[in-house]
Amino acid sequence: MNRPQPKDYHEMVSGYISLVEGNNVLEVLKQQGTDFPDFLNNLIEKADYAYAPGKWTIKEMAGHLIDTERILTYRLLCIARGEQSPLPGFEENAYVEQAHFEDRSLLSLSEEFSLLRKANLYLYNSLNAQELERKGTAAGRQLTVNALLFTIAGHLIHHTQIIKERYL
Repeated sequence: MNRPQPKDYHEMVSGYISLVEGNNVLEVLKQQGTDFPDFLNNLIEKADYAYAPGKWTIKEMAGHLIDTERILTYRLLCIARGEQSPLPGFEENAYVEQAHFEDRSLLSLSEEFSLLRKANLYLYNSLNAQELERKGTAAGRQLTVNALLFTIAGHLIHHTQIIKERYL
């Protein structure tokens, strides 16, 4: 699998894509499926911590990552299957506000992420070269299925770095 080229995505996701090392995004996604839950499980005592007023707690960050993975994977599925209709965007802060992640344990969010990623990997690994190159429109921006895979991996890397820099 090759890295997506700038023509394959909007510059808005270039930062996420640039965080993914190498070309084997499927291996990165697989490794994240175990590494990220393990990382979360070591943060149980800080689960309700936010580094500043108005910022998400670690539980809310985990919930955001779960929601975003679902949304990006839905987009990936639609585009891979040839959907021509533009797919909607989403307002991440509104999603977190409505989700009541504060009522959940970090352990349950960690397990949910693990299971979600495991299920998504079946889809990701089933994609052929033609599907990976399909381009669609999501949130008003064009991108390929391959770019979405790199975006999913890079989004998690981005937020893991934020947790390490600002929460620990």
